[in-house]
Amino acid sequence: MKPIALLALFTTAACLAQAPAAASLSDPQTDAQNPPTASITVRSSLVIVPALVRTKSGQLVYTLQAKDFILTDDGIEQPLHLEQDTGDQPLALVIVVQTGGTGAGRLEQYQNLGPMLNNLVGNIEHKVAVVGFDSAPVLLHGFTPNLDFITHSLDTLDPGDSGAAVLDSIAYAVDLLSKQPTTYRRAILLLSETIDQGSHTTLVDALHAISDTNTAIYSVGYNTTKASMGHEASKFSDNEPGPQHGCFSRDLGVDADGNPIKPTESRGAQNLNCAEELLPPLRLAHLAEIAARNALRRNISESVAHLTGGEYFKFKDVKTLDRDLFTISNHIPNRYVLSFHPQSPAIGFHYITLKLRNYPQLSIEARNGYWVNDDGATTAPQR
Repeated sequence: MKPIALLALFTTAACLAQAPAAASLSDPQTDAQNPPTASITVRSSLVIVPALVRTKSGQLVYTLQAKDFILTDDGIEQPLHLEQDTGDQPLALVIVVQTGGTGAGRLEQYQNLGPMLNNLVGNIEHKVAVVGFDSAPVLLHGFTPNLDFITHSLDTLDPGDSGAAVLDSIAYAVDLLSKQPTTYRRAILLLSETIDQGSHTTLVDALHAISDTNTAIYSVGYNTTKASMGHEASKFSDNEPGPQHGCFSRDLGVDADGNPIKPTESRGAQNLNCAEELLPPLRLAHLAEIAARNALRRNISESVAHLTGGEYFKFKDVKTLDRDLFTISNHIPNRYVLSFHPQSPAIGFHYITLKLRNYPQLSIEARNGYWVNDDGATTAPQR
C-alpha cells in the first residue's frame, strides 16, 4: 500500500535558522540522508487523522472499521476512509530537548536512554535527529538511522542559557521533518517545560506550524516556575475580539453598586462554553482557534500533543520517563489512520472532533485541528 501523503511545508522565520552544530561523533550517513535540496510542493486537500482507541483499562483496540468513527470538521460530519497496514511505515523522529532555563538541571536524567530509543523506533526503518534549545534551537545531530550517535548526543548535552524557546524549537523541528520523504511517518518527542520563555514565533504562527502538518508530537513536560509563568503571561493579551458584554468578552459590566463584575471562569473555559452560541462553521472555527492559542499559553507540552494527535505525559523522574517512552513506543505504530477530503475548506484553523459511533465504553484520542492555507489547500512535500 502506498501511504497517503499529507500537509505542510512550513517555512520558519529567519530568526529560527540555525547552523547545524558539529555532532559529537562522526556519522557518515547523516550528510547522505540530509542533502540540501530544494523543496517541491503539490496541492492537496487530504487530511490525515491518526487515532488511538483504548478500553477503560487501557488496552488497545484494533478491530474497528471506518463506519465506526464519526468525524466533524467545524461541526460538519465528513466521509472517512481508513488506511490499512500502516504499522510498518518508516518513521522520521526529532527529539527536541530543552537545555536552557530549568532544563539545564535535568540533562543527566536524559542519559542512558539508548534502550528506550530502540523500543521507540522498533524494528521499522527509521531516521532520528536531535535538537537542543535554550533561547534558540540548534541541530545537535542530523537525521541518522544509527541510534548510537543519537544516544551519545543525549548523553553529552551541555547546559544552555536562561531561555526556553519552546515554540521556536517546535517550529524548527516541524520544518526539519517537512523535508523528509513523504513515505515516512513524522513524529516529535518534546522534553521541555510547559511555558514558553523567549520565542520569536507568535501564537498564531505556532498554531499554523503545528496544525499544518502530519507530525504527531509526543511530549513529556515539567512545570515552569511561578515567577517565569507570570513574566511570560504578561506578554500576551487575553482581550480577544467580540462584542462588549458578549460571549467572548471579559468585560461583564458592573453590579448594582457600580463595581466591575469579575469573570467566574477561565478564558479557555469561557471560549469553549461559547461554542453552543456560535453555530455557523466559520464562527466555530474562530472559537476553536482562540481556544487553541489560549491552550498554548497555559501548557505548550499538553496542547501540542492534543492538536497533533500525540500524547502528553508529566515529567516526574527517570523511572517514569522510561515508562512513558515505552508507552509511546507501543502507541506510535498502533493507531488507526483515518483520512478525509474537507468539503469547501475555509482558510485558517479548522476544529475537528473524532468520536466512536456505538462504543461508549471505549476512549479515543486524535488530533483536534488542522490548517488550510490561503489558496484553500494544504501543501505536501514531495521527494
